[in-house]
Amino acid sequence: MQRLLWIGSPFFSASLKDCGWQEVAFHNFEEPRVYGWDDLVRVAGFVPDVVVVADKSRAPFVLGVEDFPCLTVFYGVDSHIHSWEPLYAQAFDACLVSLEDHLERFAGPYLEPGRIWWSPPFAWEQDQPRPELAKEWDCLFVGNVDPETMPRRAAFLAEVGKALPGLHVTRGDYRALFPRGRVLLNQCERGDLNFRVFEAMGCGGCLVTPRVGHGLEKLFVDGEHLVGYAPDDAGDALYRIRFLLERPDLVSYIGETALAEVNAKHRARHRAQAFTDKLCDLWMQGAEELAAARRKRAGAVRRDCLSVPYLLWAQEVPQEELKEAYLAAARGQFGGGAGQPGKP
Repeated sequence: MQRLLWIGSPFFSASLKDCGWQEVAFHNFEEPRVYGWDDLVRVAGFVPDVVVVADKSRAPFVLGVEDFPCLTVFYGVDSHIHSWEPLYAQAFDACLVSLEDHLERFAGPYLEPGRIWWSPPFAWEQDQPRPELAKEWDCLFVGNVDPETMPRRAAFLAEVGKALPGLHVTRGDYRALFPRGRVLLNQCERGDLNFRVFEAMGCGGCLVTPRVGHGLEKLFVDGEHLVGYAPDDAGDALYRIRFLLERPDLVSYIGETALAEVNAKHRARHRAQAFTDKLCDLWMQGAEELAAARRKRAGAVRRDCLSVPYLLWAQEVPQEELKEAYLAAARGQFGGGAGQPGKP
């Protein structure tokens, strides 16, 4: 395999090192900025054969990608929040999409369905059972319940809590908390298949989670690996939680089968290998020709897909240098040097 640079949220990137790549470099960041080709070569320490731009749930941070001389992949995780992502993805050779029901959104005039790959969430390798921890709560929810940012979640948990005194709602290190709940409760504020599903199961928990779609039913068997309820239906969730609490042997069984299924198919290493296999197939089909064809249509991609989002971001971001970068990128004049716009 070739040299790969991964920029953005890490996700399963660390597991790529075990998948046969010649060299893998990672770059994450927190400060508001953008990167062009020269920046990426500099942070990688080599000229990459593949660049992966991984969702950070912020404005586009790699510009000029439509004209990059290597294979390019966008990894969209928060498409349920960011409507601009399918437009941005048109500038890439391939795309990973976390939410299966959004695959069609990413298919467009410059990115065909065959190069859009479903890559569901996963459990991290560190998500493991903690049998030394005693069960303290009948039902446990771990996560943000701020009514300002999570109004549906806050209302749902408040309703469940009124009828279920054994519900414990908290925030913190879920790896230390999940093993202490007999039943683990999940809620998906925006209807996405979130990482909490896989993290809870990876910790060996008996999970009660909404049936949100996005391929959940293809990944797990309801009643075998987890227990589903109608989204936002507190009554349905309560019925299933009580049913489980009255059957501790069933709770243990579901937790064990969940862990076995995650270990077999749904950890970071599985997503890394599946991605590598897809990219190998793409490489065999002619990586240089694919990148060359993208570069020939770079102007059309900017005109049809990138210019409007970039112009909107130029108005939205407060930093003057970023405003200039987005304006330059919309014109195809982003040089990428140290995050600054290129010369016209």
